[in-house]
Amino acid sequence: MKIVITFCIIISGLYNCREDNDNHKDYKSTGKIIGPDLRMCPSICCGGYNIQINNLLYKFESIPNNSNINLQKDTFPIFVKLDWQLSQKYEGCQVITIQRITKE
Repeated sequence: MKIVITFCIIISGLYNCREDNDNHKDYKSTGKIIGPDLRMCPSICCGGYNIQINNLLYKFESIPNNSNINLQKDTFPIFVKLDWQLSQKYEGCQVITIQRITKE
């Protein structure tokens, strides 16, 4: 009986000691950062970066500093998991604000 209790304590300890970082938390969506929007137009809808989420194309200006993505050095496309919302700042444009993001 002591062996069974000891085994249960060890398994419980290992389970509770697992790494608990952003990669283990649920994200709202998955997507693909396609690359920078290189269009040069007078509209506020141009510029930033293009990201595809659920077969829809959105734009974003920046990502959180604590992400593991470097938009200047990483090779596109970048497959990601992210939490986001439509930006109220650019009404009429499909611009999102990214709250949390990590590579898939």
